[in-house]
Amino acid sequence: MDIIFFMIGISLLLALGFFGAFLWSMKTGQQDDLYTPSMRMLLDDNEPTTTSSIDTPA
Repeated sequence: MDIIFFMIGISLLLALGFFGAFLWSMKTGQQDDLYTPSMRMLLDDNEPTTTSSIDTPA
């Protein structure tokens, strides 16, 4: 019976830890915008730069 109380206490501490991490992430802005960064990668319009590695005779 003592192990049940021990496990309930450990699970409550773990749940409070995860809840604290969630509150910290909300306070620091980790969850502000999840959509734009993924779309920014797909809509990148930069042209790739090409360099010629073949030397042209002068």
